[in-house]
Amino acid sequence: MENRIYADHAATTKLREEALEAMLPWLREGYGNASSLYKLGREARKAVENARRTVAGVLGADKNEIFFNSGGTEGDNTALRGVMACAAGRHIVSTAIEHHAVLHTLAALEKSGCSVTLVQPDRTGHISPDDIRSALRPDTALISVMTVNNELGTIQPVREIAALAHERGILFHTDAVQAAGHIPLNVRELGVDLLTLSAHKFGGPKGVGAIYIRRGTSCAPYLTGGAQEHGTRAGTENVAGIVGLARALELSAAEADEEARQLTALRQRLTDGILQIPHVRENGGEPRLPGIANFSFAAIEGEYIAMMLDNDGIAVSPGSACAAGSEEPSHVLTAIGLDRAAAKGGLRISLGRENTQADVDAILASVQRAAEKLRAMSPTWSAMRHMGML
Repeated sequence: MENRIYADHAATTKLREEALEAMLPWLREGYGNASSLYKLGREARKAVENARRTVAGVLGADKNEIFFNSGGTEGDNTALRGVMACAAGRHIVSTAIEHHAVLHTLAALEKSGCSVTLVQPDRTGHISPDDIRSALRPDTALISVMTVNNELGTIQPVREIAALAHERGILFHTDAVQAAGHIPLNVRELGVDLLTLSAHKFGGPKGVGAIYIRRGTSCAPYLTGGAQEHGTRAGTENVAGIVGLARALELSAAEADEEARQLTALRQRLTDGILQIPHVRENGGEPRLPGIANFSFAAIEGEYIAMMLDNDGIAVSPGSACAAGSEEPSHVLTAIGLDRAAAKGGLRISLGRENTQADVDAILASVQRAAEKLRAMSPTWSAMRHMGML
């Protein structure tokens, strides 16, 4: 493949070589069904259980609280639908900046009789525990707040929100898909009841994830069928994928501090350079994930900047990959107070451990060229100049 600069790690990450190497035996000779009783199956089962112990160790959980699945979307569906299927209360509190895997599931639950309150973030993209508290009702059964926002990188006060949930006897779920492998996640210290993660966000394979469900939490299975995953998730286990997930998570968690130092410096260089371009604003604020930066460009759309960078061999995104192709502006950027034009001007650049200072400098040069060229063709930019707004 051609040499490219990849700066969309919030969408997905490259499969780590170590994870691939761990997977290969289970794609070749270790192809047994982990539910089978003969040796080939028993060996596969042992690999799955070893991976379960590894994931549990990273998260500070008991291995019997970890269940493997197909990824973040299934995990979020399992948490939300599973809890509400067992709960007496019918009210859920979440936020307006959740991933669509949560927001669309909440919309479906509303159609089935649940009530949902979405708390708004502040202008930096953070959720206030006090605002969560104010949204609670006597019939609130579940609170769901993501650990890290996938567009802004903002880190939410999960520990504080979990504590107030438990003060009221309410279950708490966090979508930690963007956080896992990048910041410390100890489920006991955080106090969460359910936590979802997806392997492809931290150097594991696509199509596999995990959910932590605290022992004693009532959560009905989302998929029904066989008795796999201790009856919590039906379906033949993806042994190779599970092994790859565990290896990637183990390595990423061990390297998270060093990665944070590297990416903080790179993001600062990136931010300093992009903010030299006139009429650009940075979206989000601290605390946030080190590698994610989000900007809005006046008078041009982020999608067109991303397309021009792609022509230069650079991969970035105007927002969440799950919303690619949508005519609507980012729901995250509108939630933090940007108008439609500013939200459409959003561009997310998410750096990873493979990126270098030279990559950042190339990105800066390409963004500068793209902004100048697009604004030269923009009627909005021309009108702003004519009206003396520039």
